Amino acid sequence: MPDLLFEIFSEEIPARMQGQAAEDLKKLVTQALVDRGLTYEGAAAFATPRRLALHIAGLPARQPDLREEKKGPRVGAPDAAVQGFLKSAGLASLDQATIEKDPKKGEFYVAIIERPGRATLDVLADVLPAVMRSFPWPKSMRWGAASARSDALRWVRPLHSIVATFGPETEEPEIVRFSLDGIESGDTTYGHRFMAPGAIKVRRFDDYVPALEKAKVVLDPARRREIILHDARDLAFAQGLELVEDDALLTEVAGLVEWPVVLMGSFDEAFLDIPAEVIRATIRANQKCFVLRHRAEAGGALSNKFILVSNIEATDGGKAIAAGNGRVVRARLSDALYFWETDRKPLPDYDDGKGKPLDQRLAKLRAMKVVFHEKLGTQGERVERITALARELAPRAGADPDKAARAAQLAKADLMTEVVGEFPETQGLMGRRYAELQGEDADVAIAIEEHYKPQGPGDRVPTNPVSIAVALADKLDTLVGFWWINEKPTGSKDPYALRRASLGVIRLARAANLDLLPREMYLSHVKVYAPEATHPEVASAADDFQSFFEDRLEVQLREEGNRHDLVQAVLHLSSTTVGLLTIIERVEALGAFLETEDGKNLHAGYKRAANILRAEEKKDKTAKFDEVYVAATDTPEAERVLADAVRNAAQTAADNVAKKDFAGAMTALAQLRAPVDKFFDDVTVNDEDPSKRLNRLRLLSALRGAVHTVADFSKIGG
Repeated sequence: MPDLLFEIFSEEIPARMQGQAAEDLKKLVTQALVDRGLTYEGAAAFATPRRLALHIAGLPARQPDLREEKKGPRVGAPDAAVQGFLKSAGLASLDQATIEKDPKKGEFYVAIIERPGRATLDVLADVLPAVMRSFPWPKSMRWGAASARSDALRWVRPLHSIVATFGPETEEPEIVRFSLDGIESGDTTYGHRFMAPGAIKVRRFDDYVPALEKAKVVLDPARRREIILHDARDLAFAQGLELVEDDALLTEVAGLVEWPVVLMGSFDEAFLDIPAEVIRATIRANQKCFVLRHRAEAGGALSNKFILVSNIEATDGGKAIAAGNGRVVRARLSDALYFWETDRKPLPDYDDGKGKPLDQRLAKLRAMKVVFHEKLGTQGERVERITALARELAPRAGADPDKAARAAQLAKADLMTEVVGEFPETQGLMGRRYAELQGEDADVAIAIEEHYKPQGPGDRVPTNPVSIAVALADKLDTLVGFWWINEKPTGSKDPYALRRASLGVIRLARAANLDLLPREMYLSHVKVYAPEATHPEVASAADDFQSFFEDRLEVQLREEGNRHDLVQAVLHLSSTTVGLLTIIERVEALGAFLETEDGKNLHAGYKRAANILRAEEKKDKTAKFDEVYVAATDTPEAERVLADAVRNAAQTAADNVAKKDFAGAMTALAQLRAPVDKFFDDVTVNDEDPSKRLNRLRLLSALRGAVHTVADFSKIGG
């Protein structure tokens, strides 16, 4: 079957945009083809610093023919309805329609619409330019003479050429002909900007990739990553060193080159007096280079050598390129050394004579009234809030309250240091360094670094109790504050990363075995923002806050592999007095229970009882099925046994839930399995005697209530 090769060659594609652009290109083109009835066997998109490419394999040569029956109005309908039908069906008159009969609706008109499929080549000629015109670049531009027109093509950078070929591998492919602002599609692309800039004629994807390779272009970004990583490791190993791997930097660098050439540079060993994190941040941020360290058996310290990636094969083997990068790195490290030395000196305007530079930076933070948010006050005010909250949370996290308060006091002080001002990614980490230098307790210093964690799903969770207390305080203050001023996440927008912060709270709570209740935390902490607020106003926001956390918890549990319906079953019955860990434990216990035969059979019996009740409640909305069941003198044995079992199981399950023994609660419910089966085998619920019928429905209602002690089984599928 025919394949499509589509390449858009431009002046530049920024590295940060390449991955998303490749995904967008594949999605937009394939979806447009599928919408037009053209399915395919496979598709892959690629990006380099100068080109986007798409290969779609196994496309049919033509669209399928379309035959559609369009139902129209009844015979004798008003003329307006008839004319609307004719227009929508593309018919000239009712003579072109047929009449069909329906036993209930009578006779009505039907149009048989037949459209022959178009050649895929022609469909592509419509789809490809349309995709390019509507391409969702974060930033784009117009250029040249056409830029004066508002309808001119916009692209990330000026376009140079477009390749679009289509055809089976056994034949010469055809060019998908179209034009965009004077650029004609064709079968010509270009090689490496410097080493092979000449034109290259290509036919299809199978010869396109090797042709680019000969012209010093590696098309696949994953392969460019592999080349860089492999060669960097080899170079490091040859020098007795190890590469400090950095996946994000590797992806970025792979997006900066079409032909990766890995080289090694160096800087003066004297700069190794700078903290390793600052050296790495300097080299990473300014030069996009990787740092190296000595092997573990040699101490594992940072080396004065680094890895850089060039886009050309230099005639001198890259010596001049490495030397040039080394000069720039040395200049940057000179700045970093100055920042590092300055931060350790007293601040004349804030020197308290105690020789504690970090405390002096905190004093400066307060004195300068650095704004955190216009509605939430200054960073200094925020420090006081976090400090009070950390002291409150510390005992629950198993931490020393004084240590937690001290760490919270100093946690934001490094924001006023020169190093963090230049390299924001080192905040927290530099705070720890400066805290250690001024003799702070080890737990306090660690907590200053770790209080930002976890910052994402892949980030580690602190285990130090002081770190947990301060990290929780920091995140909860952010969440409660922005919630109170109504800056909540909406749809895909979350400018203050509140979803991430809430997931961080959940992970921290689990690590410390803290059964946090978001509603309670909100009501307690919001007082610092709104001491005069009315209770209904605060309570409504608190309920909303609890729901937000439960939504985030549901996302977390589902990502961990828990069934969606089990999470819903627990959350549906959770009140605002149920903590996050309690919800998690219930979900886990419920999942384990439903894996057993008792659990499966009880669920089946519950469904039968619930279905009967639901039907009867729908028939009679005034019936009081939730009133107490009372056994009669002639009650059948199976009914009496079930009533006793429900009463005992409900009480035992409730007692176990109160003790947070959810496995015990499930065990109690499991005792209902046999009585439920026997009841449905021996007893007719809808008895002719109204009093017996009502009483048995009340028994089923009691059964439902007993099961709901743990979870809402109606939410469970299967």
